[in-house]
Amino acid sequence: MEEILEQVPSHCIKVVLYGPESTGKTTLSRKLATHYQAPWVPEYARDYLQQKWDREQLICDWEDMLPIARGQMKLENEAAQKEDRLLICDTDLLETMVYSQAYYDQQVDPLIEKYAVENRYDLYLLTYIDVPWEPDDLRDRPGRREEMFRYFEQALIRYDKPYCLLQGNVEERMTEAAAAIDRLLKK
Repeated sequence: MEEILEQVPSHCIKVVLYGPESTGKTTLSRKLATHYQAPWVPEYARDYLQQKWDREQLICDWEDMLPIARGQMKLENEAAQKEDRLLICDTDLLETMVYSQAYYDQQVDPLIEKYAVENRYDLYLLTYIDVPWEPDDLRDRPGRREEMFRYFEQALIRYDKPYCLLQGNVEERMTEAAAAIDRLLKK
């Protein structure tokens, strides 16, 4: 079961959008994938949890964390096997781990934690909370955005992950993100 959460070997540059809910990750990741004509790995948790909400009017439980992590890595690994240049990921296991810790009193499945730390990305694009909150069925912490942002940034620092902070409107974030990705592509 461990290998399910491990990244498959790949030569492509992996960029992950990362940060609290309702900070524009999906919008920006799609725009970046289109701009670079690169594969886009969507956030598995969004569809998984929306289906759960539609069926049961329930949001995420502790028992959902491992299936979410498995689904995310399945999507990423399938895309990475077909790509050798650039892969844009809407999220990763480090994000799953941070949510688990924030929502479940610092608890995280040991497998998620192991691969959240071991899996490698060339760049994390950390999205700041300076965009308007957009409510939906799944988002539930509009009053705790600053706290959640700190959780996310602290994890990047703790695990020495390469990151770039994105602030401002979509165009400003796109310009900053593209400049950071261009630097990686030139190496």
